[in-house]
Amino acid sequence: MGNRVERDTLGEVEVADEVLWGAQTQRALGNGIGVGQLPEGLWLALVRVKRAAAQVNGELGLIPPEASKAIREAAASIIDGNYSAHFPLSPFMTGSGTSANMNVNEVLSNMACEALGSPRGAKDPVHPNDHVNRCQSSNDVFPTALHLAAVKALSRELLPSLEELEKAVEAKATQFRGIVKLGRTHLMDALPVRLGSEFSAYGKQLRAVTGGVRSCVKALLELPLGGTAVGTGVNSDPKFAPGVIELLAAESGFMLKPADNSFAALGSRSACVAASAAVRGVAVELMKIANDLRWMASGPRGGLGELTLPAVQPGSSIMPGKVNPVVPEAVLQASVQTLALDSAVAMAGGSGVLELNLMMPLIAYNLLTSIELMAKAATLLGEKCVQGLTANPERCREHLETSLALVTPLAQVVGYEKAAEVAHKAHEEGITLREAALALGVGTAQELDELLDPLKMV
Repeated sequence: MGNRVERDTLGEVEVADEVLWGAQTQRALGNGIGVGQLPEGLWLALVRVKRAAAQVNGELGLIPPEASKAIREAAASIIDGNYSAHFPLSPFMTGSGTSANMNVNEVLSNMACEALGSPRGAKDPVHPNDHVNRCQSSNDVFPTALHLAAVKALSRELLPSLEELEKAVEAKATQFRGIVKLGRTHLMDALPVRLGSEFSAYGKQLRAVTGGVRSCVKALLELPLGGTAVGTGVNSDPKFAPGVIELLAAESGFMLKPADNSFAALGSRSACVAASAAVRGVAVELMKIANDLRWMASGPRGGLGELTLPAVQPGSSIMPGKVNPVVPEAVLQASVQTLALDSAVAMAGGSGVLELNLMMPLIAYNLLTSIELMAKAATLLGEKCVQGLTANPERCREHLETSLALVTPLAQVVGYEKAAEVAHKAHEEGITLREAALALGVGTAQELDELLDPLKMV
């Protein structure tokens, strides 16, 4: 394949014949930092916005009917097909997302021109700026697409995965309710708890962060479209943005609406920062659960051994038979990465200068990546770990019987210092708490059986 010559306002640019983008995308490829690629969800959201824009612009008589139809059909082809190779830009580009917006404009222009009998790069009868980008600016279109993509990813990917994990955890809470085990604080022996109670805590934690995710979606439903370059709406028909947003809402099923202050909607990415923080909350809770599971499953002989994780793959290239907590470790790494991505979003969110945030592609990349990471992590943890967990009641009972923490109720009867003396004697002589208490004359055998019963402590 050869090259064709495309033109923009800076002059001629050679573009490979097989690609659908044009001159501005080609320049952006050479001017950005080519690491990573903007998430598919983002450029597909841009394409959806362009399709709705073409329909409204056609209905308003702002672009010719044939251009409107050709753009909409090209957009539909992209949404239904595999076009990721034609949206190659890295997130490390101009901070407004102009390069990404023009990438989509150029691809749609070239596809529409070809459908109407013109060659790629002709820009006639469908121009990337005059027709595809009509009534829009990158400054309002890019954050509109970002909000749309984030709402979709949060609602259709992250929330369902969290809900399924919560169900799996709650099922284990019920299944393990009858198992009493040693509690631990500071990684040291503490009072007994029910294994089911620990899992009920995980369920509560998951419900809390799920609520946080639902709450952050509300602010993202407000779209900046219509503000154009600085929030004043210059070059946009007053009917354009409401019409486009109505179409997007009908198509997506989300209660989208125009932002009530277009200046704030362009200048601040606070809704995205809040969404990232909510996803960070998910990461923190998944870390807690994954860490607890691998601790309780440690061993199987030299550790706690209270749980057995599903064996999903061999754990060592040198130690035959070793099985590692692969799934919890993967979840922990995804969670740590999400915390790092959130830090970048927070810093990028504070990088708005006057009328515009200047790190929108970075926010888009990190936010959408973290949502995907946590959705997949929650699904993996539920399906490949929690659902297949089994408890080891004998091991739990063994820990209870040898624990010195069971002395705690005795302190209510004989005082803290005398109870500590019993515990120290049991530990130093390698005997049970009951035996130590009897040796020190602390209570009768019947009284000690009553006081040191683990079931009465839970």
